[in-house]
Amino acid sequence: MTYVVPPPAVVSIPVAGGDDRFPVRRVICVGRNYEAHAREMGKDPTREPPFFFTKPADAIVPDGSAVPYPPETSNLHYEMELVVVIGKDGFEIPEAQALEHVFGYSVGIDLTRRDLQFAARDLGRPWDWGKAFDNSAPISPIQPAAKIGHPAKGRIWLSVNGAIKQDADISDLIWNVPEIIAFASRSIRLKAGDVIMTGTPAGVGAIVEGDKVEGAVDGVGSISITIAPRQK
Repeated sequence: MTYVVPPPAVVSIPVAGGDDRFPVRRVICVGRNYEAHAREMGKDPTREPPFFFTKPADAIVPDGSAVPYPPETSNLHYEMELVVVIGKDGFEIPEAQALEHVFGYSVGIDLTRRDLQFAARDLGRPWDWGKAFDNSAPISPIQPAAKIGHPAKGRIWLSVNGAIKQDADISDLIWNVPEIIAFASRSIRLKAGDVIMTGTPAGVGAIVEGDKVEGAVDGVGSISITIAPRQK
């Protein structure tokens, strides 16, 4: 068999503490999963069923990257998130068994073209162009669950140029990690290689060229990126 164009490279994330890498299949994101963030987006934070959107695997960029300011936006936002990495396939996974499917955890930033997202939302259209663009998923090295366990609480924060913008605790998630896994697996078959971004706390805001964005989740990891000039 001959491919008519070169096949894309395997996207992967480093595993902390060695040379191993985790191959990524897809990126699944949970929307509005902290009450205070739901309120700042003008939405009711009541515990309705979670909803999801996706990013392509090749939207992932590593810790320390210079991320070009994306095209077609004047309102680029950061969203700091706990990231769950799936290491075992499953469908209709019981909540009590959900953590058995987790390989590990990392932290990520859901970069968002907020103006494009809101324009699509107001027209009842998909969010893809606001969320699933190039370089929109910076993600840190993965900490295996075998090493750190399954964090259910811990500070999550993000700063821009040293000023704290987001500061909360992952225990404030409306839907926790086992619930997210169980709910998502009712609609799709989760597979090893899937990456889940679990939602962001309140305090999202705009960033511009030259900004340094840093964040962390206690006991999981940290990440730092710089917003580079637009690509010409």
